[in-house]
Amino acid sequence: MAKTILALNNLHPLGLDGLEDGFTVLRLGREHDPENAIQAHQNDIVGIVASVGNTVSAKLIEALPNLEIISNFAVGVDNIDLAAADRRGVVVTNTPDVLTTDTADIALSLILCAARRIVEADAYVRVGKWHGGAMRLGTSLSGKTCGIVGLGRIGQAIAARAAAFDMRILYHGRTAKTHVPYEFCSSLHDMAAQSDFLVLACAGGAETKHLVDEGILEALGEKGYLINIARGSVVDQDALLIALQNKSLAGAGLDVYDNEPNVPESLFSMDNVVLLPHIGSATMETRRKMAQLVIDNIKAHFNGDPVKTPVAA
Repeated sequence: MAKTILALNNLHPLGLDGLEDGFTVLRLGREHDPENAIQAHQNDIVGIVASVGNTVSAKLIEALPNLEIISNFAVGVDNIDLAAADRRGVVVTNTPDVLTTDTADIALSLILCAARRIVEADAYVRVGKWHGGAMRLGTSLSGKTCGIVGLGRIGQAIAARAAAFDMRILYHGRTAKTHVPYEFCSSLHDMAAQSDFLVLACAGGAETKHLVDEGILEALGEKGYLINIARGSVVDQDALLIALQNKSLAGAGLDVYDNEPNVPESLFSMDNVVLLPHIGSATMETRRKMAQLVIDNIKAHFNGDPVKTPVAA
């Protein structure tokens, strides 16, 4: 049997060449009939390379009798049916740590852009409005409260950056952490009510679906900003659109959405929203490290070594 890796993602910018010395790589994006290509190689496929937007369903997992590993080009694994992988004994890996700093930088960028109206200010100059007078004032970060949902690696990196701007840091999660100098809030609603900026840095998936709903947005209030670098599913998008349209929120900075890359068109005309195309880890340096980790995990598994970054079911 030829050992074949089913590549649902091309690992840009590093590419998949690092796998070709030991495996046949089936690049699904190059296939005219992807479903037939999978069927033709279903007995050969021993690994899958996937990423955000590449659904690895129970149906796909069950269709590949010799599948051993799914190596995900992302930290979040909500695109993978972990229960199905666990039933089959399929190893799942992800790419933590290497993207922490860049993703935290994007969160701070969104905070700054939303509060200081950076995108609006850029357009203000470009279209010549400055000649008509000064634009609207922004909001200072110093002295404000930043509430972070999910104080994992990325959440802690965001907290350190926000603290450098003299912000008060609160956080909410499953449990309090003993090694951090920030205040734990067991109630997300209470934390939102205290926050000027509510930053989402938690995992996606069923457990956090619509964690931020109408009630949380109401608690954040008309002076509050929602910043989402987690997953679109964490927020009730319809409730967010209503809050932004009604100005019951000061604004939002979004890098993720419910149905990417489909972004609600109503957001396009709002001047209190900053929109990014899911670029939290999108630097050449970080994406190279992520791609190498994807490859290293696959090679380690088939060499009989422990994978570097296993994901628990």
